[in-house]
Amino acid sequence: WSSLHFTLGGDAESKLKFSRQWIPKNKPEQYEITVPYFMNGQHWKPMKNNHCYYHGHVQDYAISAVSMSTCFGLRGLISFEDKAYILEPLEGATNEHIIYRATSLKLAPGSCGHHLNISAITLEDTVQSIQTFTSRHKRDALKSTKYVELIIVADNREFQRQGKDVEKVKLRLIEMANYVDKFYRPLNIRIALVGVEIWNDADKCAVTQDPFTTLHEFLDWRKLKLLPHKPHDNAQLVSGVYFQGTTIGMAPILSMCTAEQSGGIVMDHSDSPLGAAVTLAHELGHNFGMNHDTLERGCNCKASADKGGCIMNPSTGYPFPMMFSSCSKKDLENSLEKGVGMCLFNLPEVKESFGDPKCGNGYVEEGEECDCGELEECTNQCCNATTCTLRSGAFCAHGLCCENCMLKPAGILCRDASNSCDLPEFCTGGSPHCPANVYLHDGHSCHRVDGYCYNGMCQTHEQQCITLWGQGAKPAPGICFERVNSAGDPYGNCGKDSKGSFAKCEARDAKCGKIQCQGGANRPVIGTNAVSIETNIPLQEGGRILCRGTHVYLGDDMPDPGLVLIGTKCADGKICLNRHCQNTSVFGVHECATKCHGRGVCNNKKNCHCEAHWAPPFCDKAGFGGSVDSGPLRQSEENFLYVWSLTWRVIARKGEPPVYVWRLTWRMIIK
Repeated sequence: WSSLHFTLGGDAESKLKFSRQWIPKNKPEQYEITVPYFMNGQHWKPMKNNHCYYHGHVQDYAISAVSMSTCFGLRGLISFEDKAYILEPLEGATNEHIIYRATSLKLAPGSCGHHLNISAITLEDTVQSIQTFTSRHKRDALKSTKYVELIIVADNREFQRQGKDVEKVKLRLIEMANYVDKFYRPLNIRIALVGVEIWNDADKCAVTQDPFTTLHEFLDWRKLKLLPHKPHDNAQLVSGVYFQGTTIGMAPILSMCTAEQSGGIVMDHSDSPLGAAVTLAHELGHNFGMNHDTLERGCNCKASADKGGCIMNPSTGYPFPMMFSSCSKKDLENSLEKGVGMCLFNLPEVKESFGDPKCGNGYVEEGEECDCGELEECTNQCCNATTCTLRSGAFCAHGLCCENCMLKPAGILCRDASNSCDLPEFCTGGSPHCPANVYLHDGHSCHRVDGYCYNGMCQTHEQQCITLWGQGAKPAPGICFERVNSAGDPYGNCGKDSKGSFAKCEARDAKCGKIQCQGGANRPVIGTNAVSIETNIPLQEGGRILCRGTHVYLGDDMPDPGLVLIGTKCADGKICLNRHCQNTSVFGVHECATKCHGRGVCNNKKNCHCEAHWAPPFCDKAGFGGSVDSGPLRQSEENFLYVWSLTWRVIARKGEPPVYVWRLTWRMIIK
């Protein structure tokens, strides 16, 4: 731990305690903060600066938080009780700093252009009202730590506004990420910054004052250019451009981990990086499925409006919000149960931090067997906090497959399936960590639901009708979709084209346009700004059929949330992609399934997940089921081989005699 003393306005002297913040490092299967290929036009290059980002608290204040950078002087946020302060170097001075109330920050108050776009559209009750059509158990995803591998991109205007100083922009973006990670830690979510890219020569996609266009251009660039070069979970564009109106950020909702839309745009609207960090956290919240904290929702926020309120407020002013409301937590819980964020469980629980390893920072690094934090905070009975080694007789200290300091046997369930497209994971017997999360291959039939899997989720017209109209609602006949969506107006369309005009649906794509329903409540249940659009269509054989759609007044920069979700089944063997009804064969799921010999299913890594009595990788031999990715489905003690080994190491500290540590280890291998 590091310490810092300070006095504020006559208050008693306070003492900050903070520990080094985790930023992943680039080694095999690990990551490092990187400056991308703008350096030489082709490759990402590693940063050389030492670790200088910290989280902590104010000593003797139970409710306090510190997010600090020591890269070039001290810079960060200090909050305790109901006060928040900004600490930063004094401009033009050497080794002098200024500390002031966060309410004194200069910014342009603005709002989120909450972008409910074509592949992830919902309103405040969307994830809450969707019913799960499966008897499989949901895992409590909130209890598992989730890691967002984030890349932040600065556009050319941001580069210019920061004095055309690459190092200054780089550190500003990292500082933003440090704040965002601090905001999300109470939700058991870690923000792992795996890359920053600075467009110092020219923008690599169109960035204009129109936030709607900028968002679409950035997301397209991310999918086609950034993602193939640098794997990651989410990317955010920090822009120096002032967007039209009051919009300071925009992002798709329920889009985390998707190749098409896991990202957002953020206007750097404040002198302090904290301002953009709050907006980035807000847009990231939309990606997670969090909706705005509106009065109708009755959200519980521990910070009053004059203290900043909560992060998902529709508008941002000062002081800045720094926490999430009860509504945000509920939205997140429902999103995770629905299958949003499947990629976030895939980071190994043991990561090596950026900079030199340090025992006591809570991360298991090179040369450590465990790390439970500082001695005074360690509660792990399996780990020696002083040496970061396992205690005598302990075989593990961390992980879902570690219990009472012992490895759980192979075949023990460690992560249950969360929905009709998820697959369970099991302990392997050789590692304390649960295998990375896997789910059904895109295009595979949903389990017990009439739909197809896409990004680990099963979307159906029926689910969306219930979302919009409540229980008893169901999809309208196909003629409703065809007639209404052929209009190409706000009430019937296939989204917007590149010019921002409503696009007409071709007959074959009609079920990928505006959702059409029957039954349910008298009016939409998704909010007070939603209205019913009812259309009577005469039938050739006589009579009429009533089609019920919705229109929500959200502004010109956001499409109507009544559009069919991406991945929804639109016909037998077909799924909605980019507003077109396309064959599931585009995913290659059938070719993948043939290698499983009819005794298993294909997972998202294109490997077979075998039935209980068949062995991976091809389910053609007797075995314990599961996959090479998920571990074995069942146990069989007589088929386990135990391998024991005796090792020793020397711990030498300056001025102290060497300590010899012997360790008897074992691992269990399936024969």
